[in-house]
Amino acid sequence: MAHDPFGGLTGWDLEGFHNGGDTELWKRLGAFQCTVEDDERGPIEGVRFAVWAPNARAVQVIGDFNWWTGDPMQLIPGSGVWGTFIEGLKEETLYKFRIQGPDGVWREKVDPLARFSEQAPANASIVYESKYIWSDDEWIAKREKSLPYKEPMSIYEVHLGGWRRGKSYLDLAEELVSYVKWQGYTHVEFMPLAEHPFEPSWGYQVTGYYSPTSRFGKPDDLRFLIDKLHQAGIGVILDWVPGHFPKDDWALGRFDGTALYEHADPRQGEHMDWGTYIFNYGRNEVKSFLVSNALYWLSEFHIDGLRVDAVASMLYLDYSRAEGQWVPNKYGGRENLEAIDFLRYVNRHMYERHPGTMMIAEESTSFPGVTKPVDKDGLGFGFKWNMGWMNDTLRYLALDPVYRQYEHNLLTFAMVYQYSENFILPISHDEVVHGKGSMINKVPQDDWRKFATLRAFYSFMWSFPGKQLVFMGSEFAQRPEFNEATSLEWWVTELWGHGGLQRLFRDLNMIYRDNPPLFELDNAPEGFTWINADDRGHNTLSWVRNDSRGNHVACFTNFSPEPLRDYPIGLPADGEWEEILNTDSETYDGSGQFGNLGVVTAHDEPWGHFPASAEVTIPPLGSIWLRHKAK
Repeated sequence: MAHDPFGGLTGWDLEGFHNGGDTELWKRLGAFQCTVEDDERGPIEGVRFAVWAPNARAVQVIGDFNWWTGDPMQLIPGSGVWGTFIEGLKEETLYKFRIQGPDGVWREKVDPLARFSEQAPANASIVYESKYIWSDDEWIAKREKSLPYKEPMSIYEVHLGGWRRGKSYLDLAEELVSYVKWQGYTHVEFMPLAEHPFEPSWGYQVTGYYSPTSRFGKPDDLRFLIDKLHQAGIGVILDWVPGHFPKDDWALGRFDGTALYEHADPRQGEHMDWGTYIFNYGRNEVKSFLVSNALYWLSEFHIDGLRVDAVASMLYLDYSRAEGQWVPNKYGGRENLEAIDFLRYVNRHMYERHPGTMMIAEESTSFPGVTKPVDKDGLGFGFKWNMGWMNDTLRYLALDPVYRQYEHNLLTFAMVYQYSENFILPISHDEVVHGKGSMINKVPQDDWRKFATLRAFYSFMWSFPGKQLVFMGSEFAQRPEFNEATSLEWWVTELWGHGGLQRLFRDLNMIYRDNPPLFELDNAPEGFTWINADDRGHNTLSWVRNDSRGNHVACFTNFSPEPLRDYPIGLPADGEWEEILNTDSETYDGSGQFGNLGVVTAHDEPWGHFPASAEVTIPPLGSIWLRHKAK
């Protein structure tokens, strides 16, 4: 052979992979169309294949080009990586690797670095090179200068297969983008889009970490969808799953016949509850694989943020394990030191490489410093889902109003720890599945009270410190639980109550984005002042949100079915306060009977710790927001 058998890939190219420092591994491993120089024939076009299988006896590449019979691959000296170059192969060639393990058994495996895959239940990897030309330069330039903590963020969480069943990436680039822009969300968050064979896993059991799911089209079609969202001024967050992976025998598990990506010891390498493997975060090659994967989505698909799934399961060695079923760390503790180091590494690197992007932790414990910088002994995330707030408020919401006075602290306790992290308030898919019931079915009593309570709750949420996230369908109170196999029940938006809630969401987003007091100082104590945190007898809470320029929005929520008339309040300034939101408005299918005729006048008479006071009307199971009109 007169040309390089490895298509230009050398052991030197793989040094970073082996020391954990290669953060662009997709440029080295996998399948690539390339041209090599032949001493006799000149340039030859074909495909270079490379796969890490250090304990294999032999490796072959099989595909539709050789009738799945196998072309031998060679071990690149000193690398543990097998490679070959096959001339004449084109884009969209199907292939897999056949690997003989140290036990002599041959196993067929998909490419861990495949950038495109067959649609399930087929699973072959596909040679693919992106030809997409991006048109979001203006968005990226703006993002690089952004300050996410001080900017509005309302996130619409989407399962692409269940939003409108049967739609492709290209269809969604029109329909989803139009809808999200009309509703006024600043971001969408896609549940995992990496390839996964089992649809009811919703993408959380990944078999193709570098391969966007082919259920909705090709990778460049997904790029087009993201580009269209950016052009519409909408950011894109993607769920990322580095905590575990499934045991499918054709995927990552026991890849070369040994525990390669996972720990060999099941006490460290398996999630018994989920039936999955756990990555070996202490292995350099695994760190390179995962850090590269995070950067891949940000670099190659212009993703604006990654929401890291199940962080708590990564942080604790005894997560969901009985005594004796876990291995303590070297200090005898329960913290997974290797996973902690990995998370710090990936977070720091993403922020360095792509300023303005976000790393978001779904972390369900009180692990300290999740959103503190790495150089201050934190994990380095930008935001953390506030699971405590979510659990407490949903418990409160499910109570009959007569009992809410006894659990008033469920709505106030979150302010005790509000400034310990940078929080996102999540009402996510997890809250409307597995028998938990839809949001509207969590609320007791008749439909009038259900819808009124939901309108009050979401306005309470949108005015509380922290960014917001809501799962698709919740914005119009879909009654069934989420089912990935069917579309949302869009037809109900034409009905009383459902349509009113949908219109409220649009106004919540628009008013929120137009009023910096509602978002600018989410993470600063000076951004929030209680008016009355203790009116449990009326099931009512009130506070003032402030910005850095002295603007104020006063927010009141009544979780009782009785209206509050002439309700005394304190305010930070006298003069006129414009009623910018009233959830009892007929526009939202409320009664339209309880409001303040558009304005409240505060007088220069102290009330509590405020210099001014007024009296307001708060609707039953309703909220009002008042904005101070500067003199």
